[in-house]
This record gives sequence, C-alpha cells and structure tokens, in this order.
Amino acid sequence: MTTSTALLTDRYELTMLAAALRDGTAARPCVFEMFSRRLSGGRRFGVLAGTGRLLSLLRDFRFGDEELRFLRDAGVVDAEALRYLENYRFTGSISGYREGELYFPGSPVLTVEGTFADAVVLETLALSVLNHDSAVATAASRMSIAAGDRPLAEMGSRRAAEHSAIAAARAAYISGFGATSNLEAGRRWGIPTMGTAAHSWTLLHDTEEDAFRAQIESLGTGTTLLVDTYDIRTGVETAIRIAGTALGGVRIDSGDLPIVAGEVRAQLDELGAVNTRITVTSDLDEYAIAALAASPVDAYGVGTSVVTGSGYPTAGMVYKLVARQDSGGSWIAVAKASTDKGSRGGRKAAFRTLSDGVAVAETVAVSDGFEELDSPAEHPEGRALQVPLVVAGEIDTAFEGAEGTASARAHHLRVREELPLRALALSKSDPAIPTVFVDAG
Repeated sequence: MTTSTALLTDRYELTMLAAALRDGTAARPCVFEMFSRRLSGGRRFGVLAGTGRLLSLLRDFRFGDEELRFLRDAGVVDAEALRYLENYRFTGSISGYREGELYFPGSPVLTVEGTFADAVVLETLALSVLNHDSAVATAASRMSIAAGDRPLAEMGSRRAAEHSAIAAARAAYISGFGATSNLEAGRRWGIPTMGTAAHSWTLLHDTEEDAFRAQIESLGTGTTLLVDTYDIRTGVETAIRIAGTALGGVRIDSGDLPIVAGEVRAQLDELGAVNTRITVTSDLDEYAIAALAASPVDAYGVGTSVVTGSGYPTAGMVYKLVARQDSGGSWIAVAKASTDKGSRGGRKAAFRTLSDGVAVAETVAVSDGFEELDSPAEHPEGRALQVPLVVAGEIDTAFEGAEGTASARAHHLRVREELPLRALALSKSDPAIPTVFVDAG
C-alpha cells in the first residue's frame, strides 16, 4: 500500500496555495531554487545528497482521502483548494546538481519550474530531505578523506530517529563509507551491511572465552572479536588462542586509541596473527580519524558523529522564488532584499571552472529571461553541473533506488578528485573555491 508524502510539509505551503487560487496567481509560471548561503561549520565544501530519495518521495506526493479529510477537518484550506489538491500531480520540471556533487555558497543545487501552485508545495519536502542528507554526506566525506584508503563503516542507527538512520546510512555511503550496520538501508539501497557482536554478547556468557568460542563457531574465524569488554591484552590473547592466527579481526571500542592500537598491533604480531585486522570505534569523528592516521589501524566504525553531521545536522539550504512571469507574461527576476539573508534572482546555469583538472571557481551564469541560460559551449573551461531530474512531471528513474545510490557514490568519489589541496584540510576556513556570478549570454 502506497503511503502519501503530501503532508510531510508545513501548513503555510498550503495556505499560500489556497490564497493564490483565490487571487488568480496560482497558475503563474515560476522558478524556485534551492541553495545554501554559506557552508555550515566553516566547511570548505558541501556534498549534495538526498536527490534520489526526494524523487522517490515525489512519486507519492498525492492527496488521498485521508489527507484531504484531515485538511478539511482541521480547517487548513478552503473547498477550492481541496478540489485542486484532490487532483494534484507535479507537472513541472526539476533540474539540479547530480547527487554526490560538491556544492558551494550560492550553488543552485535544485531548480523547480512550474506554476506557483505546482512548485510551492514541494518546499518543505525538498528542504527536509536535502538539508539532512547533505549535512550527513558532507561530514562523511570529510571522514572519508581523513581515513584515506582505510575502510569506514556507518554504525549510527541507534543515535538517530529510525527513518533518519536509514537516510543517513545512504548519505554516508554516497560520500565514501563502505558499509552500514543498518539492515533496512542495505535492503532498500543496496549498501553492504556489516556487524558481529556487542559487549552484551560477551557479558551474556560466563567467560570471555565462552563468548569468543561461540561467536567463532557461529561466524567462523574470519569474524571480528570485540576485545575490550574486560582487559584488552587478555582479550587479544584469548581471541588468538581460540581462533588461531587466522582470526579476521579485533575491535577496540575504548581507551586512548592511538596508544591502544599500537599495543594491540604489537601483541598480535608477537602472537603470529600478523594479518588480523584492527577496527576501532568509540565516538570517532573526522578529527579523531585524522589523529589515527599514523596508528596501525585497519578500519573505522563511526556512529553518532556521522549521522548528526559531525555537529552540524543541517546544511542550511533555502528554497526561494527567483523568477516568475508578470501579469503580462514577461519573465522577471525576483529576490528577497536583505543585508544578511538576501538572494540573487534569476534563472541560473552552473559550471565548475577547472584549471588542469583542478577546481578553481563555481561559475554561476544568471539570466533575467527564461530562454537565455548559458550553454556548456559558452564555458569550455567548465564542467556543467545541472542535469534534468523531472521533465514535465516525468521522473527520471536513473537517480532512484540502489542503482541511483551507487551512481551517486561513484560520481562523488570522482568529482572529489577535482578539489584543490586546501579543500582537504579539516580546519574551519572559507570555501575552497569562490562562487562567481556572471551575467548569462
């Protein structure tokens, strides 16, 4: 049974719609745009994520009997608006940055074109999805850069709401994490899943040896044993004595990790378990991962930090009307006038300007008109950033599901190679490249 997503929205989206139907402006063609005025937390780049999820949710953006009954009984909108919503289907077009793409302040990551009535009701849904997923993806990408070639696993489901956890696992995978502990994310998005045992498994048994032996009998010697429930050195010795030197790995979830990892590696080597891998967990973030770069660690498991955006749980994107037709049918650029929350009106075409394959600027061409956007041929030094996602109400299925998720991951890892060296630093700073606005044509 399909579940409607139409009420995943704010009330004022529908009250604006009702008023526009009443005064005749609901059918006025408009262009809405999503962008971020600044990068949260002094990050040097952002990572767009959530596009595939948004398109899937858009498919179910329908007002059925239950939704309409609630709106009527709660007095949210009038009878005319209810009649309009009863037949609502998004019939406009949406373009935007490919999922996994990098973005910077002012980047037009999503452009929604249609009537005011078509587009205004999508604001909250688009913002809630892309703000959450992009925040997680940006943090995850920083962690992936800090980890280098060492694999990362997302383990944060218990630190997020149940549906947010699934979305966070997907966003982390797009940005370079290799696996998740969340089974629903694995089923829904095709993400590899991982996980063996928690401390409760060891505490369940009379001895640590009993717990290790039972786990090995169940999962084989390639499993990873959690060795810090009691004494780490004793745990490592017990693990190798039971599993032998072919033990797949040990996990450390406490202590001064750089010191402990070094001690465990030395002990494993002394016992002949030179190929047994060391995985560390314990409240890791990008800074802790970077601090472990010189330690003999083979893999990381990250929980709380990644699913909460490493301290910045929203990307701070906004959804603004940037162009509309006037009463005479002419297109005009519109924008909020404010010293600190202003925006730039007009439809936009975006290009990543490169020099020898390295990004040097985010070039955004701005047009007051509707048919005057710059083409890639006018920016031969740049890579066009926008792709069609929805055309006249038809959603491109290539961006959805497991295949869309895998494609977004591949795209992110590819475009991350374009970043200048300064973008890889973890300290707070200005964006790695400037956003340059130019007149179209």
